[in-house]
Order: sequence, then structure tokens, then C-alpha cells
Amino acid sequence: MTTVRGARARARDEVTAAIKDEARRQLAAEGAAKLSLRAVARELGMVSSALYRYFPSRDDLLTALIVDAYDALGAAAEAALRATGAAFPVGAPAAAPVTSGTGESTATRATPGAGASAASPGPAAPGASTAPGAPPTAGASDPADPQVTPRGRWVVVCRAVREWAKAHPHEYALIYGSPVPGYSAPQATVAPASRAAHVLLAVLREAHRTDGVAPPPLAADLRAEGERLAAELAPDLPPALVLAFVGAWCQLFGLVSFEVFGHFHRVVEDPEAFFTHAADRLGRDLGLLR
Repeated sequence: MTTVRGARARARDEVTAAIKDEARRQLAAEGAAKLSLRAVARELGMVSSALYRYFPSRDDLLTALIVDAYDALGAAAEAALRATGAAFPVGAPAAAPVTSGTGESTATRATPGAGASAASPGPAAPGASTAPGAPPTAGASDPADPQVTPRGRWVVVCRAVREWAKAHPHEYALIYGSPVPGYSAPQATVAPASRAAHVLLAVLREAHRTDGVAPPPLAADLRAEGERLAAELAPDLPPALVLAFVGAWCQLFGLVSFEVFGHFHRVVEDPEAFFTHAADRLGRDLGLLR
């Protein structure tokens, strides 16, 4: 019986993967708004009723694709940080200032009982793939390597986010592009959406621990906002640093989106050098000292 159940589980996994692969092909060809379970079933030679046993609705399939995309992006960021020699903490992320590409906020808190700790970014999810673009590990143990400084690590992670987005533009558009009409992101997307943010927060935590960051001053009219964000996202970091991080996070994805969606065409001729300089500037503005 165990062997039979194992075979059935493997078969279900294979069909689920095939459904998601075909759905991603349709995303690339038609966009998320036109994703259709019937069309997916037709291309796979399945009847619609059989596909509904795997994904009861289009929204369920969209959610699975969104979670996969967030997990792959998070895994790429985590791998990039580890490649610099950083010891990435173990534990699921608790929150991050993220918005789903559906246009609906995914919220900033993980559900109670998720085993989350605001001080410990999450590990790669089981089965999550590491996306292209992670930096090589060569030299990561050399203290003279600029990649092992707080600002160097910040730039490395930012570059990994950009490389993943460039390699997976349709998945990136699904999570950071135009809203999908009629779709509202469920709570299940919150923790995966938090992963990349928590990698960058890990860089800031290490810098804060080692006196490698001098946060910018906190304006009086933003003090309450900074304290609220710090309490929700990173209670162990100064409110000024958390507030600056939220701004840097938004600017990072603005830079990535402009490039992925073609808005730099005939404007920026060397996007890689431009992005690296801009990411370094974001780190400087956060107060990362080196």
C-alpha cells in the first residue's frame, strides 16, 4: 500500500508540475489576465473536470504560480547572500513590505503560528529552485573582497534580484507587474513574498550588529511611522533604518521594473553598470558604511 501511495503521489506531482509549466507558457504568450484552466487542460490533453481536481479555480492556479515565483526570487536572494560567506539565519520570515503584482497588498504579517521570527529571514522553501544570476562563491571568504562588506553584500543581493527578474520576466511581471482583474492575493502568498526582503534585512542586521551602518536621521514628522514599521517588520533595528529600508526596497524594484519592462530603452545604454551604481547608492543612503 505504501508503494502504491508513493506512486500516486509522484504521479500527482508530475501532473501538477505539467499544469504549472503550461500555465507559465500561457502567461508568457497571453498574460495573467487571460489564463484559462480550460485552455491549460486542452493543451495537456486533459478534460477540464480532471484539471479541477488539482486546481479548483483559476485563482488557485494563479496563487500557486505567484508562490512559486516569490519562492524562486527569494531563493536566488538567499543563495546570493550565502555566496558571500554570510551565515544566513534559519527560520521563516515574519513580515516584509511587499505588494503582489495583483495590485492587492499581501499584508505585512505572517499568520499566527507560522513559526516566524521577525529577526530571522527564512530558508529556501522545500522544492524552491535557485534562480539564475546568483554570484559565484570565489573569494567569498577573503576579508579584502568587497562582497563581504555590508554594502558589498547589499549590492550582491540586489544584483541577484535583478538577474532573476531578467531571466524570468513573465514570472516577475506576475508578482510585480499589472494587477490581474478579479484576483485578490490570499494569505498564503505573504511568507513567500517576504523572503527577498528578509535577505536584505539580514544584511542590515549584520551591519547593525557590527557597527557597520549609520542610519540616516529620522524626521520628526515620520517618527511615528518609523516606530510602527520597526515594530512590525524588524523590532531589533532602529526605526530610522527600517524606514529608510522601506524606501530603498521600493526604489530597488522600481529600478528592476524599469529595466524588465523596457522603460530604459534608448535611455540607459549600460544597464548593468547603471544598476550596480544605483544599488550601491541605495546602500550608502541607508547608511551602510563600506
